[in-house]
This record gives sequence, C-alpha cells and structure tokens, in this order.
Amino acid sequence: MEAQLLRDQQIYPDESVLKSALDKSFDAWEKLETILSSEEYKFDFQWHYYNDGKAWLCKVVYKKKTVFWLSVWDKFFKTSFFFTEKNASGVHLLEIDEQIKEYFNNSRPIGKLIPLVVNVESKEQINDLLIILGYKLKA
Repeated sequence: MEAQLLRDQQIYPDESVLKSALDKSFDAWEKLETILSSEEYKFDFQWHYYNDGKAWLCKVVYKKKTVFWLSVWDKFFKTSFFFTEKNASGVHLLEIDEQIKEYFNNSRPIGKLIPLVVNVESKEQINDLLIILGYKLKA
C-alpha cells in the first residue's frame, strides 16, 4: 500500500530529507529539479506544510503560475497536474506513456479540474513529465 511521507511539520524537506525519503527514486527527483531550476526553465519549488493533508507538498511554479504539485511517497514522488475540460483533450495527443493517458481518461474531475497524476520512480519518466509540462504551459 502507498504511504505518503514527509508528515512531520518540524522537518523541512531539504535535500538530505528527500534523499532519505525517496531512496531509489531520488535520482529522478534530482534530475527533475536540476532541469526545472536551470536557466532554460527557471521554475520555483515552494515547499509548504499543509495542515489539511498533514504533509509537506511542493508547489512548482513558473513565474506566478502553479504548473504542478509534488508529494513524496514511499518508493516514488507523485506529480499532479490539473487541466480544465477545454484543454484536457490535448493530453491525449501528447507523445507520453499510454498508461498515463489511460489514468487520465479514468480520472474523476475535482470541481472543474481534471487531475493528471504521474507516480515517478525513475529518471526515464522525466521526459514524459517535461512533455506534459510543456503542454500545461501552453494550455
């Protein structure tokens, strides 16, 4: 069963905490953070402890726009993108893993937004995230 980590409000998720929590998927996190923090992207990673979920979440922001949310679980990190019905149809045209598209097809809307969640366990999945991210920025 999946268990969300980073539940202690007193422990900020710095690099050493993330390395310990993510274990084998830390390489994927490090690659994603390096790419998105680069001059090409200039994304901002904003960690906050949320009392409603009793966990630390990372809001990944480009300029002032929230692009996706990130949470840490045992064995992977979870990225959550949200699309409106209007721009959701374009997700099916992206050249990404078919399982991601299938999950998206089966996602139930949260209000007016449709979640696209990707559980990232390895560096090989980062390319799919970058494709989704590029689409999200254009949508």
